[in-house]
Amino acid sequence: MPTTIDEGLPAPHNFVSFTTLIARKYQNLIEKTISFIPQRWAFVGFLSFLYILRVSLSSGGWYVITYALGIFLLTRFIAFLSPKWDPELEEDSGDSLPTTLNRNDDEAKPFIRRLPEFLFWHSIFKALFISIFCTFIPFLDLPVFWPILLLYFIIIFSVTMKKQIKHMIKYKYIPFTVGKKTYTKNNS
Repeated sequence: MPTTIDEGLPAPHNFVSFTTLIARKYQNLIEKTISFIPQRWAFVGFLSFLYILRVSLSSGGWYVITYALGIFLLTRFIAFLSPKWDPELEEDSGDSLPTTLNRNDDEAKPFIRRLPEFLFWHSIFKALFISIFCTFIPFLDLPVFWPILLLYFIIIFSVTMKKQIKHMIKYKYIPFTVGKKTYTKNNS
């Protein structure tokens, strides 16, 4: 079987094997970026800048694409801030495992996100890339009255963030490491 020079993968003979090869190379490249957190987020910031530049310098407004991108980013952000296991649902369902500890105890529980940081970054990266691509398709620049979309987005953002912050206060979890107690080993 003929192989490519690099990685010994089968040479692409048809469209399916070619797309499989591209998908593998993309996955390999993405997996190599896992440990470069600041660089990944800097690249997302750069893509955001490119998107804003593209939208502001083009003749159209791209309001629907921008609105859809904003709503998608909001849902991803809420999933990033949310715990994997919702304490509110565990109390109601009774499906949680029985423990000998009381819920009022100060038990150290790790915060596990519903959407891990890497998947959060990857979904934002893909959304920005697709949004930039969509701004090059003229029929997607739909004429809308943009102040209504902006007002609606602000209302959705404020309501969902208010709900999320109340949930964080009620169940006493902080999804960020800022302000959390850190323990160090004493050598004395």
